[in-house]
Amino acid sequence: MASFMDKINKFLRSPQGHKLQAKARQMAQDPRKRAQAEQLLRKFRGKKH
Repeated sequence: MASFMDKINKFLRSPQGHKLQAKARQMAQDPRKRAQAEQLLRKFRGKKH
């Protein structure tokens, strides 16, 4: 399992990973996208209980 996490960490440190992180931060600042994400999390959390 450690090798899988190593691959993820390596990707996140790559230029493509940096672009993806910047895009995620930008989307998280958008109120509509934030509301959609919160709604999706509530939906998944509701199914577990």
